[in-house]
Amino acid sequence: MQFTTTINCEEGRMRSPEAQLKKPSGAGFFASVGVAELAAMMRSGLITPADLVNIALQEAHRWQPLINAFVSFDENGAYAAAARARTELASGIDRGPLHGIPVAVKDVIDVRGMPTTAGSRHRKDHLASENAECVERLVQAGAIIIGKTTTHEFANGPTGDRSATGPTRNPHDTDHMAGGSSSGSAAAVAAGIIPLALGTDTGGSARIPAACCGVVGLKPTHGALPTGGMVPLSPTLDTIGLLARTAADCLLMWTALRGTQTVALPRGIGWIKSNSIYPTQPSVASTVRDMIDNFLTGEAEVLEAGDLRETYRIIQGSEAYAQHTELVSGAPELYDPEVLARLRSGGEILGWEYVKAIKLRHSARQSIQPLLRRYGLLALPTIPLAPPKLSSRTEIINGSSVETRKALLSLTSPWSVLGLPAISIPAGTTEGLPIGLQLVGPPGAESQLLRMAAQIEETQHPMKGN
Repeated sequence: MQFTTTINCEEGRMRSPEAQLKKPSGAGFFASVGVAELAAMMRSGLITPADLVNIALQEAHRWQPLINAFVSFDENGAYAAAARARTELASGIDRGPLHGIPVAVKDVIDVRGMPTTAGSRHRKDHLASENAECVERLVQAGAIIIGKTTTHEFANGPTGDRSATGPTRNPHDTDHMAGGSSSGSAAAVAAGIIPLALGTDTGGSARIPAACCGVVGLKPTHGALPTGGMVPLSPTLDTIGLLARTAADCLLMWTALRGTQTVALPRGIGWIKSNSIYPTQPSVASTVRDMIDNFLTGEAEVLEAGDLRETYRIIQGSEAYAQHTELVSGAPELYDPEVLARLRSGGEILGWEYVKAIKLRHSARQSIQPLLRRYGLLALPTIPLAPPKLSSRTEIINGSSVETRKALLSLTSPWSVLGLPAISIPAGTTEGLPIGLQLVGPPGAESQLLRMAAQIEETQHPMKGN
């Protein structure tokens, strides 16, 4: 990938001191200003869409050598879109709060005229001819695509450190992983390069890196957003994922993708003891519990959680292998060895195991309904440990050795099997690194999750504007 280090667009230069908001040391411009505020600034003439594109590209190039969040940019296309957005806004055509806002897209999702490599040497020459439906919806809302973000190869891993273009590093500490598979999207938002990004989430691929990087990650209800134009991993589990700095920003993005929904806040929130699902680092469990404690109305238990984790392994592994059978047999040398080994293990799953897993998923979807009706939402940590170091494959939790990949997926994958919407929001730090609170709701409850998440965020930062 070749990076352009200079921005030679006259309109893209900042026009006034008022347009240059102070940014915190290290973090990029968009870490300190929300989407609604940016939209207001554009409409008042303090800043232009091209200014925002210019900032995003400059921040991207500044951060790229440190965190490897991007695989490609469309600078000319972004400035052309910025010029159209400015003309439209000036003429009274207002597409909504995302009009003129720069966003990035995970490199398993098609953007017209840009490569979709899926982090793999298999697809290094693939060029998308059309926008994926989710991208087209953002474009119609006026959002400006600046580039494609790094992904774990074929989105098949929660660590974010296996890609043809190298690992994504955590902006909070570059010795640690950003999580995966939507690693670049989460890292780019966390670094303040962009305010919003698209990812995907099959078993936690938006929520895990959101927790690791200290941002918001939403997995919608399965089927709520179209996945056409996305490189499939496990079709009965795949969803588009949303990454943002705050729940309020994420809600604006969700509305652009899905439309306005009338919602009521849930009656309560039930706390799930994460140790009943998977061993959890005590500091993680206590920090997340303290954050949500005032909102809890009881404690809940998901008896099927262990079975659901195994069900995820079987369904995801079998479906992923089905997607890759020809490539695995025809050109295995082009895969990262770890990704190839995981795909091959999926090929060893027997047909009766897959059928049994599908049946268990169906029965579990029925048995979870009373719990959701009782509490409205469920809460637990997003991941059971602090973000591991790059290339870590074993970690110690409560004195026992655990496999890093399994640990990262342990608290997110059950809800993916059930097809439920879930969100991760920042919940403070442990060992100096971010951790996440996960909220889970009934099908179609994305807006409730986002509004409740915003309410929780407000109790943590009552003076934070957006």
